[in-house]
Amino acid sequence: MFSSEQTLPAPPLPASPVSAVRLRVFRSPVRDGVAMSFAPMGHRVMAVVEVQLADGSRGVGETWANYPSWAWRERAATVAEGIAPLLEGRTFATPVEAHELLMAALRPLGRQWGAPGPVHQAVSGLDTALWDLAARHAGMPLAVLLAGPGRPAELPVYASSLGPDDVAATAERCLAAGHTAVKVKLGFGRDRDLDNVRTARRVLGDGVRLYGDANQAWSLEEALAVVPALRDEGVEWLEEPLAGDDPGELATLRRRGGLALATGENLYGVAAFAPYLERGSVDIVQPDLSKVGGPTEYLKVAALAAPTGTTVNPHLYNGAVATAATLQVAAAVAATTAVEWDVRGNRLREAVDHLLTDRGTVRVPDRPGLGVDLDLDAIADLEETP
Repeated sequence: MFSSEQTLPAPPLPASPVSAVRLRVFRSPVRDGVAMSFAPMGHRVMAVVEVQLADGSRGVGETWANYPSWAWRERAATVAEGIAPLLEGRTFATPVEAHELLMAALRPLGRQWGAPGPVHQAVSGLDTALWDLAARHAGMPLAVLLAGPGRPAELPVYASSLGPDDVAATAERCLAAGHTAVKVKLGFGRDRDLDNVRTARRVLGDGVRLYGDANQAWSLEEALAVVPALRDEGVEWLEEPLAGDDPGELATLRRRGGLALATGENLYGVAAFAPYLERGSVDIVQPDLSKVGGPTEYLKVAALAAPTGTTVNPHLYNGAVATAATLQVAAAVAATTAVEWDVRGNRLREAVDHLLTDRGTVRVPDRPGLGVDLDLDAIADLEETP
């Protein structure tokens, strides 16, 4: 397992220059009402970064582009005009070397642009593709490359996306699928939130663990007012409760509210996590592999969190590529206790849905690289032209 006492792994890439960096974007209309406290989701998006070397080697990664609805167009421009010119024609010894080059060149542009998030998201896809390449070059799954043969074959999951509508029906499906933990969407008004939590508990019974996610919907005062009721209903931890995600306010809520807290999906780079860990703001950090900066940055977050004993559970709300990559990296981090599994329909993830078991776990893919060989042409009807 990766820990803070280890240096960041630097597996070799093939000694061949990058010949092409491409982005393929797939969008699938949402049919079953995916909603967050801040905005509904109209389309599922899978923005796939492909890296080709001159020797024919190929790796894939996924960059987050779910919000806003036009984010995929920006990502296409960033990959084509920002990332590809920095990499094409160059040979890199390791994924970490390429990551350092990209961040050195693009971080200042992101600062001037006022958009460090999109830069990290774009680099995440590229970085994941290079780690996929390195693991394929080594002939082993990425988890084994990172953690050795002792990595777990399965990881616990919690079912995500219950609510704000049809909570009872979704909870019934979770029970039928064998889920042992679920997360309810919050931030839609106190009465509705509590009714949804109580409905989930009634349907699921006491044998299923219950979590909540407010997507930064509340002020500190609002959160303090609702937390006792959530605690009384058996909610074990609460994700992104506060607007602005301020580490000081989260520390106050954690201390006064008596409920475990989680955050991290909207933090970019390891440095952004430091204040939350230093101040004891949360019990769980949730880096998103497709947003934080790819495996290179994710592993740095895990190393930073290790001395504090903070749990490191990935945020995951993507397509098949990011799902496979997240499972690989999560299996290499000892502080991981569960992986998020969105239970809404997602055609862009169907290629890896078979990994989910009926006992509240997901299998870690066991082939080289990300562990799966995806046929993107099978969903060509969903591909967009930037």
